[in-house]
Amino acid sequence: MATGRTHRPATRSRGIPEATVARLPLYLRALTALSERSVPTVSSEELAAAAGVNSAKLRKDFSYLGSYGTRGVGYDVEYLVYQISRELGLTQDWPVVIVGIGNLGAALANYGGFASRGFRVAALIDADPAMAGKPVAGIAVQHTDELEQIIQDNGVSIGVIATPAGAAQQVCDRLVAAGVTSILNFAPTVLTVPDGVDVRKVDLSIELQILAFHEQRKAGEETGQGGSEAAEGLEGTPAPPARAAAAATDRKGPDGDVPAVMPA
Repeated sequence: MATGRTHRPATRSRGIPEATVARLPLYLRALTALSERSVPTVSSEELAAAAGVNSAKLRKDFSYLGSYGTRGVGYDVEYLVYQISRELGLTQDWPVVIVGIGNLGAALANYGGFASRGFRVAALIDADPAMAGKPVAGIAVQHTDELEQIIQDNGVSIGVIATPAGAAQQVCDRLVAAGVTSILNFAPTVLTVPDGVDVRKVDLSIELQILAFHEQRKAGEETGQGGSEAAEGLEGTPAPPARAAAAATDRKGPDGDVPAVMPA
C-alpha cells in the first residue's frame, strides 16, 4: 500500500484554491453520510445545505474537480466520494505520529475516525520515560529519543503535536528535520517552519472565545438593540465600531492566526 512519503495529493498541481480545499472535507462528510444511507444521487442544493455552504459555491468548487452534475438527476454520491477522497489523498495510507500523549494526545489516539478517513496512527511518542511502553488505544507509547527512527521506519510525512507550548517548537524542528512535511498543531503557540512544510493550527480556546463573542453580541442585540441607534441619532454621529473591532481581534486570536478546525 502506498504511504504518505512517496505520494502527495494532487490538489496543488491542479490549481484548486485553498478555500475550495478547505471545504472538500465538509462535502466528503456529508456525502459519506448519504452513502451510508444508500442514497444514490444528491442535488447541489441538498448537498450544499448538508455541508453548510451555498449551492453556487458548491458547484464552483466541484468544477475544479471536473465534476458536473446531471440536470434533473444531480450528483452521483459514490463517485463524488471517490473523487473527493482521491483529491484529498485519502485513497492511500497516511501514517501519522502523535507527539505528546497527555489527556489531549490520548484522546486523539483513541479517535476512531482516522482509519476510516485514510489515516493510520503509526506511533505515539512522549518525552516522559514513565510513559514508555504503556498502551494507549492499543499502541505502546515510545520515547521521544526514538522519534527520528520511528519516522524513517514508518515513512511518516504527517505529524500531530499535542505537547505543552514550551516544547512544541523543538518537537516541530525535530519532525521537520526527520522528513515530516505536514504538521497538525494543537499546542497553544505559533510554530516556525521552513518553506515546503504545511502547518494547521487547532486552538480550542480561540474557538470558544469566538463563540463567546457571538453569544455576547446576540445578547446585546436582544436587550439593547435600539439603544445604540437612539444614541447615534441624538448625537448626529455614528457610534464607535466596537463590535467590529472586537470581532476582528477575537477571530484572529492573540497570535494573529485564523484558527483551523478539524472536521468531525
